[in-house]
This record gives sequence, structure tokens and C-alpha cells, in this order.
Amino acid sequence: MPDFSSLHRFIPLVGASVLAFISLVLMLAWSGWFAFPLALFGVLSAMGLYDVVQTKHSILRNYPVLGHMRFFFEGIRPEIRQYLIESDQDEEPFSRDDRSLVYQRAKGQEDARPFGTRMRVYDAGYSWVTHSVQPKHITDSDFRVKIGNKACKKPYQASLYNISAMSFGSLSANAIQALNTGAKLGGFAHDTGEGSVSRYHKAGDGDLIYQVASGYFGCRATDGTFDPDKFAKTASLDQIKMIELKLSQGAKPGHGGMLPASKISAEISEARGVPMGKDCISPASHSAFSTPIEMMQFLGKLRELSGGKPVGFKLCIGHQREFMCMVKAMLETKIVPDFIVVDGTEGGTGAAPVEFSNHVGMPMVEGLTFVHNTLRGAGLRDQVKVGAAGKVVSAFDIARALAMGADWCNSARGFMFSIGCIQAQACHTNQCPVGVATQDKIRQRALNVGHKSKRVARFHRNTMDALAEMTGAAGLSHPREFLPRHLMLRQGDNSMVQGDEVYAYLPDGYLLDNKAVDYKGNKTRWARARAESFAPVD
Repeated sequence: MPDFSSLHRFIPLVGASVLAFISLVLMLAWSGWFAFPLALFGVLSAMGLYDVVQTKHSILRNYPVLGHMRFFFEGIRPEIRQYLIESDQDEEPFSRDDRSLVYQRAKGQEDARPFGTRMRVYDAGYSWVTHSVQPKHITDSDFRVKIGNKACKKPYQASLYNISAMSFGSLSANAIQALNTGAKLGGFAHDTGEGSVSRYHKAGDGDLIYQVASGYFGCRATDGTFDPDKFAKTASLDQIKMIELKLSQGAKPGHGGMLPASKISAEISEARGVPMGKDCISPASHSAFSTPIEMMQFLGKLRELSGGKPVGFKLCIGHQREFMCMVKAMLETKIVPDFIVVDGTEGGTGAAPVEFSNHVGMPMVEGLTFVHNTLRGAGLRDQVKVGAAGKVVSAFDIARALAMGADWCNSARGFMFSIGCIQAQACHTNQCPVGVATQDKIRQRALNVGHKSKRVARFHRNTMDALAEMTGAAGLSHPREFLPRHLMLRQGDNSMVQGDEVYAYLPDGYLLDNKAVDYKGNKTRWARARAESFAPVD
């Protein structure tokens, strides 16, 4: 027998129906103005009746009319959290403090803070840069690093801070053009992402890093394989300064992707070299190579086809042994990439499976340390420059990465903030409220290229100025002088350690020295790695 005491949940439906009936009577008997409440309560009544008979949502069947409030508040929950509930230090995934810093520097506003730090300096995880009683004054903050080893014919003088990989397709046309124009104004590089070089990259005329991923967009044959002639044509553009082979990204390593046919516009088709009306597949792995040796040979081929431009690869560290396989292949083939970009699992993307974002891939700090020390152990560190990507938005983030072995840093979301991203986290919906991550022509009109490009350049310049000040405060002359010992880390509420105790630089050539100590099992992994295959020896 039904529990009639719980039927109060139907009161909104009954009430709306009664009021609709009363409104109808009053409209007929007294005034036509009652048509307005009749329409309102009539709609609520009809909605409530439909709620009772529909079978999709249990909560609406049990709570007709009233249940819609749940879905309404659930829909605006991210905005409520961001604007009313989150503290300035809460990360979702970037804190209000981080976002405000980017906005202020992009706008050219004062980024000073009164009343002291709001960070919990005695909590585990807090870190800081040690400073000198004899600070230096650095006047030139245009910090550069030369990328290109002896096999490279056209080395590139890169900024220490560049725009990380974001494709046209994931970002709007206006966003791409604003970012690239800003890179031109500021004298730094812009990674194309796997979507290849679009007309909007070209319109900005800024330096480009051409990313070649498993879909081979921009250099794709009709069957989806690599086309050397198309690559050579694209790579020959003067605007392209470096070639980056994408193995994986931090947000979804080991996961491919698909761009549905419905999202492939004529412009995306043109940039990627894919047909319209057909789903565009990005496989999880490359078809151009399957072994470490083949991978190095492919990199050598890309270098040759590009006319000798710097060539490297990007990855998020997974099986550490597999990266060692690549390093062994470098030693065996004598083909050494000019650079490696280490992405961390904290990196972002337009859309990724939750499990991959949360639980697959190594964080940037550990990945960067491992790559740096593996190259040192193999005696190759002086030939390979290392870039770092993964939530790098402040001068401290850059200084920390440099101290742990990076030669430069990339940022995606930091530069997205600089052109107006508000972290709405609607990138996968095509409904970005500020026109950054959308292909909706009307929405992207909100993003003014001329105005936002100046913000991009201004954010970069002010961040470099802040890095110069932090470098000088540490008593150093250039950010490349940062070492792990310049960092302090709090491991617990009552303990702190120097950075080189946690992220020590291991000796050059230790992996090749049979008598060297096996640090954290690295030599054991090295013994199990082979250049001929990514599979383990045993």
C-alpha cells in the first residue's frame, strides 16, 4: 500500500495545476491579464505531468516540477564554486590566485599583494627559492636558449617561456590568431598542437613549433599514414622554427582521439588535410615506427626533410624503461634529437577520460627529473635541450622547472587565461563563454584578436620580468643558473629539505658505468631496456 504521508512531494504539481485553473477562471470571468499567470502555471502543470509519466529521470517522477531545481543548480555548480565558495588557493584546477596573476600581468595591472602571503607556509608541499644577501639587478629579461645540436643546420634561439601545444579545432580561429600574433609581438614560439598549421597561425606570423602527431595532420596521406612530401612542404615554411613529434600528452597519455565529422569545418579540413563528412581518427600510437631505433630514424628523416631544423619529441613519462629504450636507440643510431618536451599528467586538454586525467601518466616534476638524469646518465644531456610543460604560469613555476633540469618551459592554459579564458571548463561542449575553445562563429566573435594579442605579449613580458627579479634575488645572473639547491621544500609540518636532497642531479655517464651505484633502480631499468624493441628483455 502506498505511503500517502510522503505525497507532499507532489504539492508543487498540484499547486501549479490549481493555480492554472484559478487563473483560467479569472481570465474568463474578470480580466485578460490573467492570461500571463495562466501561461506560467499551465506550463508548470504540463511539465509536472510529463515528469510523472516520463521514465528517464527517477527524481523527476518522484518530485515533479520541484526536481528541476536539482538539475538547474547542478548546471551552475561550477560557477557557484568558482565565484562564491572556492578560496583563493583552491585548485580547480588553477587557483584564483594563479588566474588573477595571469590576468593582471596580461592587462598590465599591478600584481603586487598587500598584507603578506596567503599561502600556508608551514604545510607539507610548500616550496620556495632561497635568496641572497647580495642580489643582482638584471636589466635584460629576454632570456634565450639555443635549441639545436651539431646535427642541426638551423638552430633556434627560443624564449624560456613559450605557448604549449593547442590545436586549431580545439581552440577557435580568433584564439589561435591572437596567440600567434602575441607570440610575434613578444618574440617567442607557439606550438601548433597536432592540428597542423592553419591559416590563422599564418596570419599571426609568429614563430611556430610544428607538431607531428599520430594522425600526421598537415603531412597525411589519404590512408592516414605519413606523407614525406607533404611534410617537407609544410616544414619548409619560414614561420616554422622547430619540429615536434608528439608521442603522448599529460592529460591523456596512451589515448588516441577522434574528431567527429560534424565538427570538421572547411578550415579544419584545410589545415589537417582530412576530408569533410568523415570522422578524423588520431590513433593511440604512430604507424611510421614501432621500435626505438625506427623512432630515431624517423626523427632523423624529419630533420632532413625540414632542411635541418631542430627536431625533437614530446611525451608524458609512463614506463620509465621505455624512455630508456629511446635513449639507448640514440646511442646506437647516433641520431640524437635536438630537444625533448616533458609533459606532466597535470597538463590540460579539451577533453579526456576522467581515469586518464586523474590516474595515468607521471607528474611533470618527477618526469622532468627522470628525463634529465637519464640523459645525464647516458652522457647525452649536453646534446639535448629539455622543455617542461604542466601548470607553468608564474615566474616561480619556471624557476622551479629550470632548477630541476629544464632548459625552457611551455604553457597552454596560462596563455589561454591571457586571452580571456575564465576556466569555465566547457571546452568540450563547443559553448566556451569567452570564445576561446569553440568553433561557434558567433561565440568566437567575442574574442578581439588585436586586443587579446597585446595581452598575450604583455603576459609573457611581465612574467619574464618577474623571472629576472627572482633570478637576481637568488644572486644569479641568468635563470639557467638555477639548481636544485636553490629550492627548499617542506615535506612535513616540522621538516624541510633542500631541493638537491630530493631532485639531485645524478653523475654524467653513470648508466654506462658498471661500477656506479644503482640509484632508485635506474640501472636495473637500463639493463632491461633495449634499442631494438620497447618490450622488456625479460
